This record gives sequence, C-alpha cells and structure tokens, in this order.
Amino acid sequence: MRRVTAEQCVSAAAAACAAFVVLCAVSAPTTAAVNVLAIEPLPARSHWTFMRAVVTAMATGGHNVTAYTPFAASSAAATAGVCDGAPVGCGYAEVPLRLGVPDKVAMDVRTAVADFADQWRFVGIAVDKSRTACDRLDRMAATGSFAGVRYDMVVVELVSSECTSRVSAALGDHVPLVYVFPSPMASWVEAKALGTGPGPSYAARLFARYAAPDTFARRLENVYGWTVMAALQWFHERGDDQTAYRKPAVTFVNTDPVVEKPVPAVQNMIGIGGVHLPPLEPISPDILKFIEESQNGVIYFSFGTVVALSSLPDHIQNAFKDALAEVPQRVLLKFEGEMKDKPKNVMTSKWLPQRDILKHPNVKLFIGHGGISGVYEAVDAGVPILGFPLFYDQPRNMANLVDAGMALSLDLFSVTKNTLLNAINEIINNETYSKNAKIVSDRFKDRPMSPTESVVYWTEYVIRYKNAPHLKSHAFNLTWYQYFLLDVIAVVFLIILFVSYITLKTLRLVNKIIFKPLSKSKLKPD
Repeated sequence: MRRVTAEQCVSAAAAACAAFVVLCAVSAPTTAAVNVLAIEPLPARSHWTFMRAVVTAMATGGHNVTAYTPFAASSAAATAGVCDGAPVGCGYAEVPLRLGVPDKVAMDVRTAVADFADQWRFVGIAVDKSRTACDRLDRMAATGSFAGVRYDMVVVELVSSECTSRVSAALGDHVPLVYVFPSPMASWVEAKALGTGPGPSYAARLFARYAAPDTFARRLENVYGWTVMAALQWFHERGDDQTAYRKPAVTFVNTDPVVEKPVPAVQNMIGIGGVHLPPLEPISPDILKFIEESQNGVIYFSFGTVVALSSLPDHIQNAFKDALAEVPQRVLLKFEGEMKDKPKNVMTSKWLPQRDILKHPNVKLFIGHGGISGVYEAVDAGVPILGFPLFYDQPRNMANLVDAGMALSLDLFSVTKNTLLNAINEIINNETYSKNAKIVSDRFKDRPMSPTESVVYWTEYVIRYKNAPHLKSHAFNLTWYQYFLLDVIAVVFLIILFVSYITLKTLRLVNKIIFKPLSKSKLKPD
C-alpha cells in the first residue's frame, strides 16, 4: 500500500481549499441576496418535488427562501425565519401550509383515473382545487401572514387557474411573479398565462395519447380536445374576479426538447426538465446486495407517489405477479403494505431510492406509469421504460418515449400475464431499446447550462431587470378580437367586399355603355 506523508496531506488539503474558493468565486451570484416567498398550492407530492428543486436551487444560489408547502419537512421550520444577506444555507425555511383538502398521495387507481384522465372532469376539479387554495392564500395575505418580511419575489405553482398570482399582487406591484409548472406546459392555460402557445395543428395537447398530431384523425381530435379544455377553463373561471391576476416575469416548466417534441415558446418560458435530479447517494446495503447479486440484471417497478400500486384490481395484480415470477431478472417493487403470494425474485418496499437505483448499471428496465419526474430519472440513467400511462401528461410522455425508440406502452386495465411478459422480454432482449435510451440520455445531458444553473440565472435576471417586462409577450397588450385577428379579418373582408362591389358596378357600367348600344344597332332594319 502506498504511504502518504503529512506534507502531502497538507498540500492536498490546501489544493482542495483553493479549488473550493475558486468554485465559490465562479458560482457566486451576481445579484445581491433577495428574499423569495414560495408557495405550493396543491397537495401533490410529485408537484412539490419539482417546486422544492426550484426553490432550493435559488437558496443554493445565495438567496433566502421561505416556502409554504403541505409537505413541510418539519413544523419547527415555521420559526426558522429568513435571513437578510445571509450566506448560502441560512435562508431556507419550509412552513406548513394547511389547504383543507386531502393530499393527493397513494390514491386508489380507479379514483385517480376517474378524476385526472377525463378532460371534461379534470379541468373543473383542477380549477376548483386552485380556487380553494387561492381563497386560503387570500385570507393569509389579508391577515398579514406574509407581512413579516420584505419579499423581493413570489414563486408559485400555476395549477389550472391564475388566481395563485394574486399573492404577488397583494405584496405590491414591485414584486415579480415567477410561475412553476411541474409537468410539460398545459395547452389550455399556456396562451392565457404566457400570451401565446403552439397551435393544435402540430403540437399535441397535454392530454393527447400520441406524440404529435401526424394524421388527419389526430389533428381533428387534437383541435377538439384543445377547444374543449380551453372552453372548460373559461367556464369554470368565469365567476372569479380576475382583475388582480398578474402575468409572470418567467415560468419554469418541467420540460426538455429531448423528451418533448420541440415547439415554439415565448422567451420567458424556461424549460428546466430534470431540475429535481439530486446528486447520487449510496444505496442501502440490503438493496445494493439484492441488485448486485442478480446475475441477469434487475427490473425496477414503481407507480410513483400519486397512485397506490396495492389499489390495483386483483386480476391486474395477479397478472403482474405471475409475469414477474417467470422473468430471469430480480425485481425491485415499490408497494404499499405486504404483498400476498410475492414471487421469490421480488423485493418490495413502501419507499425506494428511485434515482439511485436507476443509475445502477445492473438495472435493465424501469416499469412505471410515465410520470414526468420518473421519465427524467430514467432518461438521465439511460434506462428503457415499459409504461402503463394512466392520466394527465402520462400518455403523451410515454408516446414521446415510444417515438424515441426507448419504450413500450401498454394499457393497464387490459394487461395480461402474456402481454406483460412479452413486453418485458422484448425490451430486455432487444438491444435497440437500451441503445436508444443511451442516445436520449446523452442528448439530455448535452446542454449549455444545467437546470439548476438556469433557475439561478433567470431568478437573478428578473431581479436585475426589475420584473423583465421586455420578456413578456406583446399579446397581453391586445384585446381578444385583436389577438385572434378578427379586426384584421373584418377589414380584409370589407375591402374584398368593396372591391368586388366596385368591380361588379364597373362591369355593369361597361356592359351598359358598350355592349347594349351594339345589341340595339343590330336589331335595327337595314
């Protein structure tokens, strides 16, 4: 074994210290520390995962964040306060937020699908939940809950109503508003919140079950769905006082052009897909042993936090268990409670370190529901996916991955042992899926700025340029009829009508002057 002298240790320590100083100098914010008020208005843990990554990026960048959330790490955090001009790490506090609605965690799969898969039902539920949260936030603002600190920015999730922007308005016109959207952007609120959005002729709406409307039938269905959801949004929000709504300086969206189809976007919509991916941590010894002792690799199986896998109907659970029992791989399965008749090659747990597991080289396949957070974890790890999309953005997420050649997508409620077994064997035994997954992963990582760096940069940009009004779409300065060019169409129509009228009158006059005398002269006798 090579011996290390004391002098070498001191030298190495000095070098490490110098490197740390240089890193701090490079990463130090160019804008003085500001106080950020962050609010998570929806009790869905996957949404908070994204929001928390955004606000912790701000805190790590040197700013002071007070985050109101239904998933506060500790009730004691409410007394942590916010430190003006504090060093990194001092200015982050999580404050419990009681919204009076049940948390969307480990739901029964049938309830989740009924609420979140039907566009006619979903928009009403989403707007209702938004307004319930907004009423609570309005009361908090009115009673001075946010008055103890001079906030320089408000960060809030845009759910399905812009009512969440009223918190920013209550703190003053000088306080910039920043939206976060924890999935790819919702087509029914994009134009309203950001000023414009891609058209339904080429961009699949969020609820679509395809990657792109590339056939006439899909374009027709896409236009129908797009129109229905926009109309429902207007209908359910029509009774709300929208005079206090504000438009965001920037909107951080959980999207990336490697996973999503590229579409035009306004300048202040910032894609930060994968921002929630934390540094890797050691896997617990029991799970690590289970993974590394599997000679044929490992399958990781999870349906995330919203749906409880244990709530699946018995015949579907039995199909999964029967199929998994026959694969040569070991299976790590996130499962609530005890699983009856668990196959010998399956390990279950109520919680598993998903990102750390997916990054292990012995993991061959991820079976999931296509939630966007899990999608980015699989993409980052370069692991192919077998998806069972249920609702919201999941069908389109999986369609995009299928289109990229790194996934297969099946219907959960019609799955059988044979269809599942065939799909698993196809993905694992056909190297094309893993090769494509590695290609997508390489593209995902090849970017000029990490999502975390992007959050810090744009946060400070908004502060430096005082709400950055030059980034906002000019569409906000137009009336509804100007936005849809109805005034231009009307004028063009009138011009065409006027020219046609003049042309017709001129032709009649020419006919009367020239042709009618000729016809009369022909009638006279010689």
